[in-house]
Amino acid sequence: MELTLLGTGAPAGLPRPDCPCAVCAAARGPGARAATALLVDGALLLDLTPGAALAAARAGHSLVGVRQVLLTHPHDGPAVDVPAGLPSAGRVPDGRVLTLISGHRVRAVAMDNPGTGYEVASPEGDRLLYLPPGGAPAGLAEGLAAYEMVVADVVGRPDAIARLRAAGAIGATTDLIAVHIDHDAPGGPELDRRLAAAGARAVPDGTTLIVGEYHAVPDVPRRTLVTGGARSGKSVEAERRLEAFPDVLYVATGGRREGDAEWADRVELHRERRPGSWRTSETCELAPLLAEDGPPLLIDCLSLWLTDAMDRAGAWDDEVWRERGERALRERVAELIAAVRRSPRTVVAVTNEVGSGVVPATAAGRRFRDELGRLNAAFAAECEQVLLVVAGQALVLRN
Repeated sequence: MELTLLGTGAPAGLPRPDCPCAVCAAARGPGARAATALLVDGALLLDLTPGAALAAARAGHSLVGVRQVLLTHPHDGPAVDVPAGLPSAGRVPDGRVLTLISGHRVRAVAMDNPGTGYEVASPEGDRLLYLPPGGAPAGLAEGLAAYEMVVADVVGRPDAIARLRAAGAIGATTDLIAVHIDHDAPGGPELDRRLAAAGARAVPDGTTLIVGEYHAVPDVPRRTLVTGGARSGKSVEAERRLEAFPDVLYVATGGRREGDAEWADRVELHRERRPGSWRTSETCELAPLLAEDGPPLLIDCLSLWLTDAMDRAGAWDDEVWRERGERALRERVAELIAAVRRSPRTVVAVTNEVGSGVVPATAAGRRFRDELGRLNAAFAAECEQVLLVVAGQALVLRN
């Protein structure tokens, strides 16, 4: 089954008309995207958008052979001119199956918002799932067979991808293509990096793909360390890396602080930001979790873990530090690093980058700064990917 993406952008396109934002300003040449529309084997057009005939011609195709035009979502704005000879566009009721004269079978998939998704099966049996902008399938049952290709709003609805993964509809070899790309998504290499973290990729308008043909699925790093300063966006970046995956275990090393309203507000902010399907464990016992099989771990953060480890070792007291604290802390850190090295799970850990500012005034403060630097370096050495977040921008230090 041959799929040509006549457009890959949001319904308003990218750049948006008259929008002065930085992403729109940079969306030129290959970065410009028309509204998403898919041409399947020259016989089925999914979403009729302005300039569809011209877009098809630029891609080396014609709409002359199209026998069915299906819409996935309400189209706002001026009416779209239907090219001569093209059948009128419509939508299939949820759950209905439409068989085309070309041999393709199309099943309408119910969405959780106004819109319709379409499962398209070729005469040879290859299966494609196409979802509308901002849409996620409703009422998915587990144990579904994996699609050869899924074309969806990966940036706007990562939870939809998580649902499909949980149900088995996205497997290890599913080619996940991001479309409906809007100016809320970053441009250039940053978009590619963010999509790769979800196991997805983007292609330029006019690209033709073969559904079922082998394509290397982007590798999701098994161990990632995200470091940065206070309020740099490092926790958001870490959460973003796993938001397209179900059943993530969020490990909060800070615990609860009775009577501290400001800390409670911080914790609540993090909880509100996380997907509802994620579970939370408030613990500093990381080694047992790392040793177990299970869903991905998001550890936030290592600096609070180190605070707890230094508390247990009595490392704040100079005399205790010299007598036994340093040795006890080294052993606990070594246990953690060994557990990370052997862990079978996907791990994303957050830490703080310290040492670039004022030197702490106390010996205990300098000790914490030094030990966190050592911990960060040791942990990073075990990670396939290391990111530094500055002013909300992720810089790849190791990939």
